[in-house]
Amino acid sequence: MYRQTAALVDLEAICANYELACTLTGTRKCIAVIKANAYGHGMLEVARALDTAAALAVATVDEACALRDAGIDKDILVLEGASSEAAAAEARGTNLVLVVSTEEQIEFSSGSRTWIKIDTGMHRLGIDPSRFGDVLERLRAAGSDVRAACTHLACADDPGSEATERQLRLFAKCTLDAGLPLSIANSAGILAWPASHADWNRPGIMLYGASPFPTSVENAARLRPAMTFTAEIIALRDIDAGEAVGYGARWTADRRSRIATVAAGYGDGYPRHAPDGTPTFVRDRTAPLAGTVSMDMITIDVTDVPDVAIGDPVELWGPNVPVNEVATRARTIGYELLTGVTSRVPRAYDASD
Repeated sequence: MYRQTAALVDLEAICANYELACTLTGTRKCIAVIKANAYGHGMLEVARALDTAAALAVATVDEACALRDAGIDKDILVLEGASSEAAAAEARGTNLVLVVSTEEQIEFSSGSRTWIKIDTGMHRLGIDPSRFGDVLERLRAAGSDVRAACTHLACADDPGSEATERQLRLFAKCTLDAGLPLSIANSAGILAWPASHADWNRPGIMLYGASPFPTSVENAARLRPAMTFTAEIIALRDIDAGEAVGYGARWTADRRSRIATVAAGYGDGYPRHAPDGTPTFVRDRTAPLAGTVSMDMITIDVTDVPDVAIGDPVELWGPNVPVNEVATRARTIGYELLTGVTSRVPRAYDASD
């Protein structure tokens, strides 16, 4: 590897975050959500590292089949369910568990292992709560093995959300006599909503050490970042006060400054809209972004970083620069940054502390 831009993934941190989810939910089971290439961390590597996980969850049948092809034999829950009769047949043949949330899926999921998703307020996927009993009967009559009922929380990232309280009450009411295991909590639910902890819980973003909350939450502070996105300095130059840097001359030096060019840009997944001042970390010092993000490079102000040199590694996010801080500056969320690290960036794995 000649270009030293990389995403360093700490598999031990992911396992520790999974264990935190299990601790917070007591003896209940947790399904490790590894969709979207494990939120950019590498689906196969993360699946293999999480050998103690009770089950795994992905978004699509295609993702699940990739895991099966790689020899992963755990229970795999497909959160979007099957998109066609052919997909449902493939799921049955590879022993997947399908979430059923639409009328079409009810029809072609006969004979499958299923969960039923109830729309309690997200209004994205899920059956109407009033139809839950009927759907349960239809699936069982068609030979489906209905294993759980679930819902998804829309506003759990707001610890004071009245919407979450309403969703919890509605889900409890419509599943009261179902006699099925239940699943409610996503990462935010696990971390801040004990009432959402049920038989199955679904940690996703928290596995990768990123908080789902826009503000500080006690349990989220216990998470360990799993990805360190790094790149090297490939050029240094000194500029006088009044000189500008980068496309559009967005950043102008207010003093004589030293500028480092770093080999990562939006072509690697660093956010194009990150503003001047977004932090990076080099030689144990914070160095702010200085100038517009390019496809392959960024420029940072290292005037206050002593002994900086070409070849020095720069942390773009990781333990010293939280991914959520970069995301907030770029007016997005950490989920998008992690899943957006491109295939040009190699992943390197470290299972040690």
